[in-house]
Amino acid sequence: MANNAAQFPPLEQVTRPTVPTEQAGYYLDRRPQTMRMWAMRGHPIRPLRINGRLAWPVTELRRVLGVP
Repeated sequence: MANNAAQFPPLEQVTRPTVPTEQAGYYLDRRPQTMRMWAMRGHPIRPLRINGRLAWPVTELRRVLGVP
């Protein structure tokens, strides 16, 4: 995950309403597979499904992490 730091902007700078699973996992320090399990089991954040893919709401990521 170390090379993802250059790939993903800080959460404070994200302007899109949702992010893909890999990016959400980076912000929460979880592996993408863990995020997929959360999606099935209804853990802290519930993702949306857009064209069959998981989309994680940025507002919920910010809420869980305490980021303004």
